[in-house]
Amino acid sequence: MENNIGHDLSTALPDVNPESLVAEVRAALIEIDSMEVSDHASRFEELHQKLNTALSSIDGI
Repeated sequence: MENNIGHDLSTALPDVNPESLVAEVRAALIEIDSMEVSDHASRFEELHQKLNTALSSIDGI
């Protein structure tokens, strides 16, 4: 599978299935909606870190 900038996501993220990562993040965002507002920041930070790690591995950073 290629992303929109020509990287093959399946080789860039050997331990992560891009479709399941997106589904996981979407489910977490839905879950956040039912959480107390005071808990949102920590959960958003977890998701940010997960996405940042995935993006970093694509770029080889």
